[in-house]
Amino acid sequence: MRIFITGAAGFIGTATTQELIANGHKILGLARSDENAKALEKAGAEVHRGSLEDPDSLRKGARETDGTIHLAFIHDFANFAECGQIDKRAIDAMGTALAGSNKPFIVTSGTLLVAPGGVATEQDPVTPGLPRVSETAGLAFAARGVRAMAIRLPQVHGGDGGCGLVNWLLAIAQEKGVSAYIGDGGNCWSGAHRLDVARLYRLALEKGLAGASYHAVADEGVTMRDIAEIIGRHLDLPVASISPEEAAGHFGMMAMFAGRDGAASSALTQQWLGWKPSQIGLIADISRPGYFAA
Repeated sequence: MRIFITGAAGFIGTATTQELIANGHKILGLARSDENAKALEKAGAEVHRGSLEDPDSLRKGARETDGTIHLAFIHDFANFAECGQIDKRAIDAMGTALAGSNKPFIVTSGTLLVAPGGVATEQDPVTPGLPRVSETAGLAFAARGVRAMAIRLPQVHGGDGGCGLVNWLLAIAQEKGVSAYIGDGGNCWSGAHRLDVARLYRLALEKGLAGASYHAVADEGVTMRDIAEIIGRHLDLPVASISPEEAAGHFGMMAMFAGRDGAASSALTQQWLGWKPSQIGLIADISRPGYFAA
């Protein structure tokens, strides 16, 4: 298949592009800059110039290919609500172009968007009222003749020192001079290596069902205290607990995630798609000396 990918030159998109090409697919990657275009060409993908704020480019890319994977998102937490609306408009543009085609359309969501409390499963709904509505917007097209699916990402690590929201915590620790967690730090985030994640995008594209949500989860739950301690070691900074009342002042917009309990399972995803994560775990990976300097 020839697949249109937004975010194809990104941290996860690069791995997904390589995974798909290695398994016989052709890639048309969205590029908003010359740098992205060069990276896509180097990876063996075709370049499609445009951006999330250019709906015509998105409609054209989706219409002219056999399937679409939407990975791009503007991660500006100071303007998170507006970023969520840009994402929704982008999904609506691509989904409308695909209506009635039965082509696969994979949107990207997150395990932290599921309501906290217990271990989240694929059958749990995302929390209503959050600024990011990717999953709800994308799956709505399953009723319009599109094989629309969602992949919920955990903290994705591996390769060049990236690790989802952990990189934001690292930057905050550098700014504040302390690596902090909230309360006893027992709240958890889930994790997965980007090579495992890329393989799941391919399997969902090839075998996934309309209306399904899949979990790209290898590590069900890693405590925030463990993450804070690793960041402290990397930066040679003290590690400290702060109260929930202090969280907003310390973490800023990240406070909405820093205290969130987001353990998640991928048992159903593994059963449905035959996906088996095999790469190094989150804690072992980000603990490696120099990981965040890579």
